[in-house]
Amino acid sequence: MTQFSKRTLLTAMAALPAAALFVPRAAWADIEVNVNRADVQPLPIAIPAFGGGQVGVDIVGVIASDLQRSGLFRPLDPASFTDRDLNAAVQPNYPAWQKINAQALLYGQASAAGSGLQVDIRICDVFAEKELKGQRFTASPENWRRVAHKIADFVYELLTGEKGYFDTRIAFVAETGARGSKTKRLGIMDQDGANPQYLTDGSATIMTPRFSSTSQQLTYMELRPEGSKIYLLDLDTTRRESLGEFKGMVFSPRFSPDGSKVAFSVERGGNSDIFMMDLRSRATTRLTVDPAIDTSPSFSPNGAQIVFNSDRSGSPQIYIMGADGSSPRRISFAQGRYTAPVWSPTGEFIAFTKQTGGEFHIGVMKPDGSDERILTSSYLDEGPAWAPNGRVLVFTRQGAGGGSKLWSVDVTGRTLQPLPYPGAGSDPAWSPLLN
Repeated sequence: MTQFSKRTLLTAMAALPAAALFVPRAAWADIEVNVNRADVQPLPIAIPAFGGGQVGVDIVGVIASDLQRSGLFRPLDPASFTDRDLNAAVQPNYPAWQKINAQALLYGQASAAGSGLQVDIRICDVFAEKELKGQRFTASPENWRRVAHKIADFVYELLTGEKGYFDTRIAFVAETGARGSKTKRLGIMDQDGANPQYLTDGSATIMTPRFSSTSQQLTYMELRPEGSKIYLLDLDTTRRESLGEFKGMVFSPRFSPDGSKVAFSVERGGNSDIFMMDLRSRATTRLTVDPAIDTSPSFSPNGAQIVFNSDRSGSPQIYIMGADGSSPRRISFAQGRYTAPVWSPTGEFIAFTKQTGGEFHIGVMKPDGSDERILTSSYLDEGPAWAPNGRVLVFTRQGAGGGSKLWSVDVTGRTLQPLPYPGAGSDPAWSPLLN
């Protein structure tokens, strides 16, 4: 993720006084927006209901929700719209949209295309009075939500310069039952909480599901009274396979960036070390040999390094080593206990869980340990996982007397919110963009 992203929408005037809203277009210069800043103003965008009946209305509802939850956009109230019945073939009445200070306008038309769904959209710079881009999306009718997410990704990328993350899924541990006797199943849902499914029957406790960054494949830990196993699950074929038998407890699996290897921890006699398995040959290599507890490996995006958690200095801290286990070095030095490090897909940050006093936090730091930034604080926040564009984190939050819930926060800490999943959940993982 670059530090600065240029919006191709050239009028971002949300914080300006009303008298400035009608300055001629020629007076405005291109604006560079730092999307990592906590004081960025959400961009006002108008998204009237698409033509085509109820499906057009439903699609717009999902798009508006996606964009608003990003924290970078502010969809305007449809009750303020006076330019009615727009469709992809109609020129907008720009003064009507300027009057309500819409900086961007997204409109379109949904229609049946044979046995499928076709959605044509246009996005416009309102104060420049010009169309920025148009696009056509097609899908089967039952996939209308995915069309909406793809349109939201299209808008996000066009106006921020970054890839979107809306056409994705989140895997998690779905929790039911009373504390101390919880059933923990493997769950998966759309990133906005829709379409939840449960992929295991609850007969075993599921922990730490993790996505491959190259495919719709999961690795996770299954715990039974007789021991633990790590599994691979192909979500497209539903094929599941074990990584094999290991002496000791195995946990914290995570894919390499190219999906060809899995790193994990093995606990034997109170000591935990990190191992790596080549998924083609099933050859296993031990990466750490230390009397301390080494766990939670996560690869750098280029696969050359691994960040991990170790208490070899006396308390849990963050270390980085070569992907072959060479040259381990500590990078966390502030007060507190650091756990669950995970490298961002862009390589820019390492996210972590931190405990100080009676609070837990989600934070990020640079890979050299600099620029540490605390994003959240609560009774118990833990287990961050990155969206595929490296801008948003999903994590588990638990109250003093309540169950675990899934929350998200952006890298600025400004946009902190619960995921719209009604049940209890933990150990989230974010998929790559769907095909």
